Order: sequence, then structure tokens, then C-alpha cells
Amino acid sequence: MSADDELSLLVIVIDTNPIWWGKRAQGEAEQFTLSKCIDAVMVLGNSHLFMNRTNKLAVIASHTQESRFLYPGKRWAFADLLGDGGNSVESNCSGSKDGKYELLTAINDAIAEEIKDLMTKTDMRGQQTETLLAGSLAKALCYINKMSKEVKANQEMKSRILVIKAAEDSALQYMNFMNVIFAAQKQSILIDACVLDSDSGLLQQACDITGGIYLKVPHMPSLLQYLLWVFLPDQEQRSQLVLPPPIHVDYRAACFCHRNLIEIGYVCSVCLSIFCNFSPICSTCETAFKISLPPVMKAKKKKLKLAA
Repeated sequence: MSADDELSLLVIVIDTNPIWWGKRAQGEAEQFTLSKCIDAVMVLGNSHLFMNRTNKLAVIASHTQESRFLYPGKRWAFADLLGDGGNSVESNCSGSKDGKYELLTAINDAIAEEIKDLMTKTDMRGQQTETLLAGSLAKALCYINKMSKEVKANQEMKSRILVIKAAEDSALQYMNFMNVIFAAQKQSILIDACVLDSDSGLLQQACDITGGIYLKVPHMPSLLQYLLWVFLPDQEQRSQLVLPPPIHVDYRAACFCHRNLIEIGYVCSVCLSIFCNFSPICSTCETAFKISLPPVMKAKKKKLKLAA
């Protein structure tokens, strides 16, 4: 199969949690802001598109209130994404002032406009402060499925998802997250993870199950170097490179009652729900379990001795 018959789709999911990025900008001497992270993502996306003219790109912002496509946006026709747009591609491109390829300029401008609109309209008055990462991954899988149905008959599409994680894990999203992981495994979609702060047990499991790479960036200002070195090559090219060794995966599960990560717990034999404390009735499927009590020993009657 020629290179033009292989379509490589890269979906980048960026954690844009405003609380985490705000604390990061205030507390660190070396300020690594969200705008610098977006710039690194733009360079990675442009490099991916430069690798082959059939390569495709999508960027999703994982926020505390929604998951939004930064690229392709609403003004991009679907034919543009498959390379069949013709004049419509040119209409979306406003033109390059620095000699850059017009499509890359239009993509960068679209990402900058969408992220600016997303952050300016953020309202943090509610109680939702966790990143909706599971929903963003589900949206990425839906987009990949949509693109796979629109490719030409003689083309083969290989897809992968790169998650750039900033905030901590949310145990409340454990079930949705695991469903997304197994759906990606079934579709042979790689999930890579680039973690900026604390380790993510959920993403460790996602990378291990789907065959992706998990990397915790030791120095955030060098994010672009790690993105180009580790995550730009596809699965076939990685076998020829010396990449970071695999890490120990934290396979602890989250209990359904308190959403805490546990090592030992109780499992419902009907719906496989996990609980940290024993309950005679499963709160998920409402199955009542018969508790086997120890047998009750009847007291033996003493025989009266007859007097001789």
C-alpha cells in the first residue's frame, strides 16, 4: 500500500482546566502558561501535517464545563478535512503574512480563536472544578468513527489520541473512562498520555491497554521537545526509536460507593460493581445477597440418671 493510501489521524486532547492553569501561573517562578502549551500543541499539529499530505488533525479542549473542538471548528466544511474541499479550503484560509503554508496558518488562527472564546466565557461559580476528560475522549472516538466512514475505499485510516493532562484525576469519571478505554482498544486506537503534573492512574491504564506511551514531563518548559520526540512518530516508526521505558501501571479500581481507589474490596457477582465496604444489597443493580450464617448448635438435653 502506497503512502497516499494510508491516512493518519491524530486527535489531540488538551486539558484546559482554568483552576489548575491559574494556580500554575501564580505559584511558579518559571511560568508555563496555557498559551505556551497551546503553542507547543500547534507546532506538534503542524509537524504531523507536514509528515504526509494525507495526514489529518483534530484538537479538542477538555474543560471543566464542556468539551469543545478547537479544530476543526464550525466554519470548516467536512470535505476540507478529507482533502476534497478544493475551493472551500482556500476560502477558509485567510492567507499567510509570513510565507507559511496557508492551511497551517488557518488552523493556528482557528485554535487561537476557539481557546480564547472558551476561556473568556468560562463561569466558575458552580461546583464543577474537574476536567471532563472522559467526555473529551468519547468525543474523540466519535470523531474518529465519523472520519473512518468517510474515507475512500482504497484508503486505510490509522488513528491515535494524544492526551495532554494537567489537573488531577477524577474518580467520579472512572466508569466512563474505562468504557472509553475498552472502546478504543476494540477499534485498535492508540491512546498516548503526556502528563504535566501528578501521575494519572487512569491514563496509565489507558496507555497500557491500548498500546500507547505514557510520559510524565520532567520539565514543563521543554514540553515541545518531548512532544516532537516521543509523540510525533506513529506506531510503526516508534519501533525504530529509543523511547522512554514503560512505567509501572497503577491498576487500582475506584469503588462505586465513595469513588476512592482501593486495592481490596467487595465485587457484586451480578453487575461487577466494586465496593470498599460490604453491603447486603448492591446499590447498582439492587441484588440482594444471601448471607450464610454459621449453623446454630442445638443444646443437648442431659439424660437424668435413674436411681438404682
